[in-house]
Amino acid sequence: MITENQHYSCMGRNLSYIPPSIPSSIQTLDFSFNVLKLLQKTVFPVLSFLRVLDLSRCQIEHIENDTFYNVKNLTTLILTGNPITYFGPGCLNFLHNLQRLVLVDVGLSSLQLQMNNLTKLQELRVGTNNIQSMSLPPFMSTFKDFSLLDLHANNISIIKTDHTAVLREIGRNMTLILSLNPLLYIEQGAFKDIYLRELDIRSAFVSSAAQKAGLKSLYGLNVKRLMFGKYRCDYKIISSDAHYLDGLCFINVHEVYYYMKERHDVPVNIFRCMINATIVAVKGGIIREIANVPFHEIKELYLISSQLDTVPGKQLSHLHTLEKLVFTDNVATQIPDFIDMPKLQYVDLSSNQITSTSCCSFFSGTPELRYLNLSLNPQIGLCGFIGIGLDSLEILDFHHTRVVGMGYLSLFSNLKYLRYLDVSYSSITFVNIYCSYGLSNLKILKMAGNNFQGDVARYLFNNLTFLEHLDMSYCLVVELYPSSIKNLQRLRLLNLRGNNLMTIDFLALPILKQLTSLYVDKNSITSVPLYVLQNLPANLSEFDLSSNPIDCSCSQTDFISWIIQNQNILKQPDNIFCKTFSPSSDFRATDFDTDSCVHKKRLTIVLSVCFVTVVVLSSLLVYRFQFHLQYCCILLRGYRTPAQQECSYDAFVIFSSYDGVWVMNELMENLENGVPPIQLCLHMRDFQAGKSIASNIIDEGIMGSRKIIVVVSQHFIDSAWCRFEFELALSRFMMERSANIIIIILEDVEERKTKKVFGLHKHLKKNTYLKWSRDPLRKMRFWIRLRKAIIATNQ
Repeated sequence: MITENQHYSCMGRNLSYIPPSIPSSIQTLDFSFNVLKLLQKTVFPVLSFLRVLDLSRCQIEHIENDTFYNVKNLTTLILTGNPITYFGPGCLNFLHNLQRLVLVDVGLSSLQLQMNNLTKLQELRVGTNNIQSMSLPPFMSTFKDFSLLDLHANNISIIKTDHTAVLREIGRNMTLILSLNPLLYIEQGAFKDIYLRELDIRSAFVSSAAQKAGLKSLYGLNVKRLMFGKYRCDYKIISSDAHYLDGLCFINVHEVYYYMKERHDVPVNIFRCMINATIVAVKGGIIREIANVPFHEIKELYLISSQLDTVPGKQLSHLHTLEKLVFTDNVATQIPDFIDMPKLQYVDLSSNQITSTSCCSFFSGTPELRYLNLSLNPQIGLCGFIGIGLDSLEILDFHHTRVVGMGYLSLFSNLKYLRYLDVSYSSITFVNIYCSYGLSNLKILKMAGNNFQGDVARYLFNNLTFLEHLDMSYCLVVELYPSSIKNLQRLRLLNLRGNNLMTIDFLALPILKQLTSLYVDKNSITSVPLYVLQNLPANLSEFDLSSNPIDCSCSQTDFISWIIQNQNILKQPDNIFCKTFSPSSDFRATDFDTDSCVHKKRLTIVLSVCFVTVVVLSSLLVYRFQFHLQYCCILLRGYRTPAQQECSYDAFVIFSSYDGVWVMNELMENLENGVPPIQLCLHMRDFQAGKSIASNIIDEGIMGSRKIIVVVSQHFIDSAWCRFEFELALSRFMMERSANIIIIILEDVEERKTKKVFGLHKHLKKNTYLKWSRDPLRKMRFWIRLRKAIIATNQ
């Protein structure tokens, strides 16, 4: 597999050969954890550009001459963890450009390797072998770039003057690592006039007596950085020996790193022989107290995990050269006064047991203090203005320390240079909107785990116009108002993780155009509106929405589609889960099928259109046939045949009002005044007042008459009411299955026009009808037949 920097990895594939398919252009080949028991010239294909070759743990036992001919341009060769039993005398031939050779844990017993041609070698790492002498081959004195010899965890017990002869010639830029060797004896003068950049002799003596003697035997050594003490946490009691570090007095050392694991039953001035050092670091051990130390040029002092119960402010006062003090992981409870320390710039007092009612009055003698860390202590009280001796402060850290008094007052008005303030998880309730007054140059504000009273958060940041990083995570924030950020035009990072936010509409504000990172994970956000997504800051490159109850439904397809398409800027996109289904759902938002929503939306639209169409058509049909429906309802409610009901009229006449003269003068005159008289129902005279026309037609006319007379004319055809009444009559005809409809053709009507009235044309085809004529003979026959048609069935 090739990456952009031409790195090719075959690690752990159990290969027994180098694949010839490896591209010749690669620069790094990781072939570790495979099986190559024998290395010879034919093992490697020609890889002219290869610079780094890692053959760690490949079970290599035998390396022949000219093995690396095809990879002759190597600069780094790693053979760690191979049980090599044979190095060919010319096995490293052709590696003229090799700079780093790693032979850790390969079974070496000597440094006398055939590597004359490695003139550009800079590092030789041969730790964890069985080497008994640190003597380097004489030809290595010509290796002018050689700068690191790692001999850790070998079996070196004796160092003599002739063992260091080559080191003396190489120069002053060497790092020598002798840690974890069982040193028993160092010959006096073995390191005299040797200049080393670093000497690491941690856990390199078989006993405390050997260490005391060994340190004395290092007299005359010039070393920039000395690292000694122990790796392991094997606390030992060293009794009645207050001078076991006296050997340091004879070493010219600039930086001392003492990894102390001892405890003493007598007071020991461990710094007595370090007074000329510029950097002193003591980590571990048990030091109950520190005497006044007249350091001459000390710049940095580290006292870490040393069980000190007092910050050595008094002992260190008047050290005009001290620039940095790190006093952490101790048990000190109070802060002393720092007096007359004009160059002190950095003070780290974190992870102690300090409980103070007024933290910042102790630094009146530190006018150049720029960094103050009081985090991870039980309690710090702030009273009065912070500024006496802290005028130059740039970084102030109180995280995970209970800070008393900060939320009520404006205490920072003098800290005009403060750039970084961390009060995270400090049990602060901000009740005053002026708490941040004076911090006009603040760039980073971390206040996670605290809370705000009322609407203080709306105005707390108004004067922080230079703020670039704001952390308000886990502050129980329900909503971030535009007024809270209206002056934060330079904000680049906003952390609102772990709050109760339901919306992030503030993102659409043009104020946040510089924002690059936003963390709103672990809130209550279900969706983000489209207009917010369309107006996100253009520079936003890291956006964390994970662990929110995202609504994965078709109503949020714009939001879900945005998530799917913008995974490049989303942090942990695989942790954005849909909580629509259930709170414990592990269904990822990125797996939601938005296409199905498109189909559902289309189906919904089609169904909606169909529904609306059906409703409209139904409404039109109901309106068109409202009277028919009413009649049907009456019939369904309880229809009675003429034999079951009392009829008020012999016949109900359906006619057009335009034919009313004929009906009144001819039809009524001949039927009602004849013998026997026939009672006719005409809606113009017989319907009940106050009742709807439709109800009258149905109840009084059609249902209240034995026969129905239909007077057909051109006016009848054109009348909507006539057509309606005829259709109702047909309905009754269908229910009774009898010929109770008598049709009178008052005037000739074209056949095609009769089809205009529903059922009329068909009825005329299947049933007899009467035709009006003005001829006296025909007229007489007309009345006889009509009267007979009405009376005959009734009898």
